[in-house]
Amino acid sequence: MFGIETLTGNVQAAVLVGIVLTEAMVLYVGYGAMTRALGPSVKKAIGGE
Repeated sequence: MFGIETLTGNVQAAVLVGIVLTEAMVLYVGYGAMTRALGPSVKKAIGGE
């Protein structure tokens, strides 16, 4: 997918860890933005304050 299988062992591991950490940060920021944008309307829809 990213072509990292052509790298050597240690470099491949480091790149894979970097990819996973980047994905985690993107998801964290994305879910935070969704929560801010949709949170109040969802709360109101389910009867919260």
